[in-house]
Amino acid sequence: MRAAVCQALGDPGEVLAVRDLPPPPLGETGVRLAVKAAGVNFADGLLCRGKYQEKAEPPFVPGFEVAGTVLEVAPGVAARRPELTPGRRVLAVLDRGGYAEQAVAAADDVQVLPEGMDFVTAAGFPIAYGTAHLALADRGRLAAGEVLVVHGAAGGVGLCAVECGKALGAEVIATAGGPDKLAAALEHGADHVIDAREEDVRERVRALTGGRGADVVFDPVGGPLFEASLRSMAPDGRLLTIGFASGEVPKVAANYLLVKNLTVTGVYWGAYRRLDPARLAASFRQLFDWYRAGRLHPRIAATFPLAEAGTALNELAARRIVGKAVILPDGEPA
Repeated sequence: MRAAVCQALGDPGEVLAVRDLPPPPLGETGVRLAVKAAGVNFADGLLCRGKYQEKAEPPFVPGFEVAGTVLEVAPGVAARRPELTPGRRVLAVLDRGGYAEQAVAAADDVQVLPEGMDFVTAAGFPIAYGTAHLALADRGRLAAGEVLVVHGAAGGVGLCAVECGKALGAEVIATAGGPDKLAAALEHGADHVIDAREEDVRERVRALTGGRGADVVFDPVGGPLFEASLRSMAPDGRLLTIGFASGEVPKVAANYLLVKNLTVTGVYWGAYRRLDPARLAASFRQLFDWYRAGRLHPRIAATFPLAEAGTALNELAARRIVGKAVILPDGEPA
C-alpha cells in the first residue's frame, strides 16, 4: 500500500514522503479499512515534530482519523460487532497510520456512518466533533441559556464547538482572527464574534454579557487568551483547555479560581478511547442524531493528495485553513 511516512522528526513539509509499505497486521481485535479519506489534525503536525504528548519514533505513518470501507475483521470481532461486515461504510479513530491506502483500527474505535454522510465529511468528523461534544456536554456541563465563549472558532474543532454549543442551547460568543474567520463562525451559528487580533477579548466578553462574563470557555488556543478568559468569566464558570495552538502553555493563577469559584478542566478526548469507550459511543450517537437532523454542518475547507500531506499540515499550523482539511489517498473524492 502507499502511505505518507514520517522519516525523521521535523517540519512535516520536509520529513513526510510517500512510500510503499506492507499493509498493517490485523491483530486480534482489528478492523481493516480501505481508506478513502483521512482527517488532518493539528496533533498530526505536533507528532511529526516530536512535540505531541504521545511520542512516536520514525519511521511512522501519521493520521488519527479516517473514513472508508471495511475490508476484513478479526475473528473475535465478528460476533461482537456483527454490523462491521466487508463493504460497510465507516469512520474510525487510530493511534496513528491514517495517511495510507489501508489502516487497521480497534473495533471499539469504528463507527458506522450515518446515512448521507460522505467519506470526505466523515474523515474530518470524529475528533473535532467528538472533542467539542465531550468537552461541552460532559466535562463543561454546558446548559441551555448559558453563555459559551469559543476561541479559535474558525478552526476545525472551533467551528464544531460553535455548532455543538448552539445545539445544547447556549448563547455563543466566537473569537477568531480576521473578518473571513469571523464570518465563518457566524455562518455556523455564533451569536456574537470578537476579532482576537484587533479587540480586547476580556472587555468585549464582559460588554456582551452585561458585565457578568462567560459561563463556559472552550479554549484550544492557550497563550494570552487563557488569562483573558479567566478574567472574563462568570461565577462558577468552567474553562475547558483543549490545546495550545498558540504554542504557549499558560499558567493558572489560582487566585482567579478562588475568588469566583472557577474550574479549569483539561479535555484530552483521545484518552477516553481507552478509559471509557462507551462514553464516546454515546457521544457519537448524539452527534449522529444532530447530523441527521441537520443541526451540524461540517466544513471541509480543503482536500490534498497523499503526496501533499506535509503541505496540508503546514497550512493548518499556519492557520490558513478555515474548517477541516482532508487527505485523499486515491487523489480524488470517493
